[in-house]
Amino acid sequence: MDRHQNCGMAVLAGGAAAALRLLAAVAVVPALLAGPAAAGAPPFSCGPSSPSRALPFCNAKLPAAQRAADLVSRMTPAEKVSQLGDISPGVPRLGVPGYKWWNEALHGVAISGKGIHLDQGAVRSATSFPQVLLTAAAFNDNLWFRIGQATGREARALYNIGQAEGLAMWSPNVNIFRDPRWGRGQETPGEDPAVASRYAAAFVRGLQGSASNSRSAPPSVLLTSACCKHATAYDLEDWKGVSRYSFKATVTAQDLADTFNPPFQSCVVEGRASCLMCAYTSVNGVPNCANADLLTKTFRNSWGLDGYVAADCDAVAIMRNSQFYRPTAEDTVAATLKAGLDIDCGPYIQQYATAAIQKGKLTQQDVDKALKNLFTTRMRLGHFDGDPKAGVYGNLGAAQICTPEHKNLALEAALDGIVLLKNGAGVLPLKRGAVASAAVIGHNANDVLALLGNYWGPPCAPTTPLQGIQGFVKNVMFLAGCNTAACNAAATPQAAVLASSSDEVILFMGLSQQQECEGKDRTSLLLPGNQQSLITAVANAAKRPVILVLLTGGPVDITFAQSNPKIGAILWAGYPGQAGGLAIAKVLFGEKNPSGKLPVTWYPEEFTKIPMTDMRMRAAAGYPGRTYRFYNGKTIYKFGHGLSYSKFSHRLVTGRKNPVHNTSLLAAGQTATTEDNTGYHVDHIGDEVCDQLKFPAVVKVKNHGPMDGKHTALMFLRWPNATDGRPARQLVGFQSQHIKAGEKAHLRFQVSPCEHFSRVRRDGRKVIDKGSHFLNVGKHEVEISFGA
Repeated sequence: MDRHQNCGMAVLAGGAAAALRLLAAVAVVPALLAGPAAAGAPPFSCGPSSPSRALPFCNAKLPAAQRAADLVSRMTPAEKVSQLGDISPGVPRLGVPGYKWWNEALHGVAISGKGIHLDQGAVRSATSFPQVLLTAAAFNDNLWFRIGQATGREARALYNIGQAEGLAMWSPNVNIFRDPRWGRGQETPGEDPAVASRYAAAFVRGLQGSASNSRSAPPSVLLTSACCKHATAYDLEDWKGVSRYSFKATVTAQDLADTFNPPFQSCVVEGRASCLMCAYTSVNGVPNCANADLLTKTFRNSWGLDGYVAADCDAVAIMRNSQFYRPTAEDTVAATLKAGLDIDCGPYIQQYATAAIQKGKLTQQDVDKALKNLFTTRMRLGHFDGDPKAGVYGNLGAAQICTPEHKNLALEAALDGIVLLKNGAGVLPLKRGAVASAAVIGHNANDVLALLGNYWGPPCAPTTPLQGIQGFVKNVMFLAGCNTAACNAAATPQAAVLASSSDEVILFMGLSQQQECEGKDRTSLLLPGNQQSLITAVANAAKRPVILVLLTGGPVDITFAQSNPKIGAILWAGYPGQAGGLAIAKVLFGEKNPSGKLPVTWYPEEFTKIPMTDMRMRAAAGYPGRTYRFYNGKTIYKFGHGLSYSKFSHRLVTGRKNPVHNTSLLAAGQTATTEDNTGYHVDHIGDEVCDQLKFPAVVKVKNHGPMDGKHTALMFLRWPNATDGRPARQLVGFQSQHIKAGEKAHLRFQVSPCEHFSRVRRDGRKVIDKGSHFLNVGKHEVEISFGA
């Protein structure tokens, strides 16, 4: 998202060297990981010595919005404008401290922003959870909630000890992983809007401090402020000369309504996020950050955003200098603030807002509106309630960072996310104690950075895959094989010799941030450089079928490995976080029965012929469509694919066959019926009737063994046909449970026809078709008749 984010480790002002120094500190100075005494005092206002302690904005008994309005009314025009950038200076005469809005918490507290300081002070690390795409593969929103909660607690703890200058967390990224080449797909919950929506709500609730993962009001004092990014239809970095800064996306109302916007709506409506971030993208001729229909009509008026709208970093300047949306800087600033933007990541609005007012392009009321939204958020964070150490989160300090509970959660997330793609002839699991020697080969085997993906913080107690294997096998020999993930230099002969002399061979291959990252999209889905030839040579030389572990964000075309019997097993481990090496080893040696399922489609290399700039989701003549919902071409692995060491069977039972028989729906009568009498308009049915239409469904699962294990059931809906833009199938929901070998379990789903049976028409309206709908789990399907 940001002006200092790009491939490699230039996320820091000091670049790669600074990043590696931080990781070295983690590895070499373990005493720092314990988080000793407090580093300093947190910034706050309205304490006993504050010049404003008697003013209304310091009265914690008043509503946050009223307090914010009082504070804004006391500021001078110059002071007001100074607050419109991510680095907001203090207002000493009112006792208002400076504030840094840009902080990151994608999969743990990160160092990519301006306000978190893990390069100085007593605490130098934070719990690093798996990169989001791998966590999404667990299909467990309670897990997502707990990760958000742990991350929020660590951020608040850093604030309390003086190592953070803000608690606005510009996370999560809930864009749809529309194209497998997208460099930032790794940051997202995947390609499905329903999964992304549930992830958004769960993570936001945790990050902001909600007591449970349920739809309820957020706490009166936010733990942190979550910001869902990047709205909307943003999923391109720099592809064949087309840059995200100037890309003009053409997106249909249908695709906006049923693919791109739902996760952001869920952030606000379900998760009660206190911020949304608008993207660089220009959609249908209007930059997102100047689109009043999006920022005001949709975010605030339709969804009910209670918070602020942030621009992606330098988006306002880019709107003028790269997109040429308005003729002058003042016109550009005025267009964004009037549209509903509240803060700029960058100084552009701070630099030009005063001139825009003087020239009559912007009013003081426009500025005040933005500031009230900003300061209301700061009020809700408790920044104007006196010393935060005396507040509701005052007990959080260094001891609450990298706790055993958080470390175990990082391990749990990696264990539950890892996906077993192939297991020919039962190669896995390996038996601990039965492997006399193992060759560990691959550039990703002993690289801490390969665990982290992007937007990371220095991890506490990281374990590389090599270290993980060494905990299970006494005699382990290691060879990187490739110089880097690019693998433009490979030690193939040496790797083959090593493989031929070992009982088991485990390859750790894949990608890195040099191939996929913010600012860089891939042009190929194949493994880079000499990786394929190295893997094949090793497999040919080995005594028995080898095991291939892929550390990647986006999917790769591994047809060669899929079809090669000498490559016995394949795992996808994403970028698995600080506990990734241990998690992989536990899966390989059967201490964990794999249960992860792919949250994205894995496409063949031929898909790269499709331009990334074609935003259409649905298939058309000569165009295969995108994601499992609409794609009609070949796949390497399908969405939801994931093997287990056990065999599971399913049977689906519903509690109601014909939901249309509900008299309330019939009473809605002609007002809900579509113009052609083939269905019902969801917005005309109404919330009350939609609630009455919900019905239960139970998936009866049996674990036929041989191992105990967690099983995730994915329930889909399909229509009798996929015409008129209907998806081929659509995810209804997911449930998981640990089931002992030989035992059964009942996984309970709540089916909402208004949500799950509806489809979006070309005009963007949701309708439920009359007639048959089919619910299916695995190979079992049940027909539901709706109003036929």
